[in-house]
Amino acid sequence: MAGDSPSALPVQLVEQPRLQKLKEMFISKFGSAPKFYARAPGRVNLIGEHIDYCGYAVLPMAIEQDILIAVEPVQTQVVQLANTNSSYLDFSTSVNNIQINKTKPQWHNYFLCGLKGIQEHFGLNNPTGMNCLLDGTIPPSSGLSSSSALVCCAGLVTLRANGKTLSKVELAEICTKSERYIGTEGGGMDQSISFLAEEGTAKLIEFSPLRATDVRLPSGATFVIANSCVEMNKAATSHYNIRVMECRLATKLLSKSKGLEWRKMLRLHDVQTKLGVSLEEMLTIVEEVLHPEPYSAEEICKCLGISLEELRSQILSQNMQDVSTFKLYQRAKHVYSEAARVLEFQKICSEAPANALQLLGELMKQSHISCREMYECSCPELDRLVDICLQFGAIGSRLTGAGWGGCTVSMVPTDKLNTFLKNVKKAYYQTDGQRLAVENNSLFATKPGRGALVFVEA
Repeated sequence: MAGDSPSALPVQLVEQPRLQKLKEMFISKFGSAPKFYARAPGRVNLIGEHIDYCGYAVLPMAIEQDILIAVEPVQTQVVQLANTNSSYLDFSTSVNNIQINKTKPQWHNYFLCGLKGIQEHFGLNNPTGMNCLLDGTIPPSSGLSSSSALVCCAGLVTLRANGKTLSKVELAEICTKSERYIGTEGGGMDQSISFLAEEGTAKLIEFSPLRATDVRLPSGATFVIANSCVEMNKAATSHYNIRVMECRLATKLLSKSKGLEWRKMLRLHDVQTKLGVSLEEMLTIVEEVLHPEPYSAEEICKCLGISLEELRSQILSQNMQDVSTFKLYQRAKHVYSEAARVLEFQKICSEAPANALQLLGELMKQSHISCREMYECSCPELDRLVDICLQFGAIGSRLTGAGWGGCTVSMVPTDKLNTFLKNVKKAYYQTDGQRLAVENNSLFATKPGRGALVFVEA
């Protein structure tokens, strides 16, 4: 059940080579054994890109790749962090004085987000110190949510070490808020699927209130993830936060034109709810109210009847002050059409018509086109990878995650999977020396995995 807290599973470490190895490394690092292990998976979003922060439902599934942390609570009020990957440096800090540096999104700052979120939720005055050794198998900056999985795993670790309990939904909500300490205005999909995922099923995740519904994926197809090998770090670039802001501004202009209390409206979903109309009708309203040419800050002020000073101080966030033009029509059009595609995807999965795979593939293709043209969050390598995947037999293919790099997800007929993998490998990875080097972790079939949990040695 989604309401329960993440389960603690007793395991025999000898049957879990990865845990056994992590325990041995932990002992050589800290001189004592871990008391428990926590795991949080990465995710792949099948459809519904850049709409969670606008209030709309998304359709992800957890993947097998994950963040795993071995933990020993300690008496000193210090957190010591180490990573099995030596390119990530050790870090230690007092648990009473958590400082998160937004200017450099280093790995330990994501851990500190989860730690701080739990501490603040419970108002812990005397939090437990911890020794932690982390092992991650999610490729970083690939759009498979390695950073959110780390925030979630850190939240789970802090919860357990301090002897507290929360439901999975509460954990997801706290971790969503606490990731904002690093400056990313995310919407909550990544954290929700990390906690709420169940083996064998994707989830429709809806927000306010947060809830997850099983989506049984059709048989006969396999989802394949392919990494473009272009890294994209949401916290290190402004593309992502500019899109969040453009959606917020579009919300204000649409609300104002319809006589709503625009100052209170923050998300595109709020406009639809207040007007009580369908997504199709919202698309018509976008056509009527917004123009395709970019808006200047001055024009936005004129539409809203406010001064530039008020726009800057009341609406634009600190890091948006220098942005001079905003594409409101394109962003709103993407969000409302993508929100409709998610619901259509879920409907096809539940009704399972004979041509379900074709219909779902079509929705994935439309989603990629909208991400590329309306939201402008693709890049040449992602577009090329999508084309290659479609050329070699994928029924549908699209970018997944924030975009501007990272991965594609493709739906491939299971009986064509092996030839598909061989051909894509040859066409995309083996033509480029740099990509060839990372090819092993870059192209893989995946099944819906399970959500975050804690292991204790049996």
